[in-house]
Amino acid sequence: MKLVKDTEKDPKHSEKISEKEIEEAFVKIIKWIGEDPSREGLASTPKRLIKAYKEYFKGYSEDPKKILEKTFGDVLGYDDMVIQKNISIQSHCEHHMAPIIGVAHVAYIPNLRVVGLSKLARVVEAFSKRLQTQERLTMQIANTLMEALDAKGVAVSIDATHQCMTMRGIKKEQATTITNYYLGQFKEDLSFQNRYLRFISK
Repeated sequence: MKLVKDTEKDPKHSEKISEKEIEEAFVKIIKWIGEDPSREGLASTPKRLIKAYKEYFKGYSEDPKKILEKTFGDVLGYDDMVIQKNISIQSHCEHHMAPIIGVAHVAYIPNLRVVGLSKLARVVEAFSKRLQTQERLTMQIANTLMEALDAKGVAVSIDATHQCMTMRGIKKEQATTITNYYLGQFKEDLSFQNRYLRFISK
């Protein structure tokens, strides 16, 4: 089941652009906002921005499914939900490239095998470090866990603040956005969904 297109793999987005070109573009932006890119405090800013952007968007160079390749079967038949709460998220919205800051809660019901706990957070990180909408981010995490782990069910919730609406536009500083996505037993059986929601609300 693949519900979200991986646009980063589209050949149209594979054109190579040099760091020199990016640096020149940042210089132009600094000039455009009315600043002097040659003054001491800004002279190295384009290079620093390149380094920062590599970190912000490193998810494009990661394959989340590969993160989940190694699983473990020696768990005495454990078949109840595994929940990881409060996974920090730092992403950027694709509309204004403004930060999205929040937390994700992830749960899955294993099908005989489990994955290392750190791998759940790494999958969240890989998808977060891309230009995103919160809705798509939620679904990408859930779909990937469901497919890669052959899980019986997956639940993903994200609670985040979008600086595109807290620092600009409508400027509602206290507004947060919550998204939920359920697959398998979490979608089909409300008792699993309700237990999950109780656990993450504690």
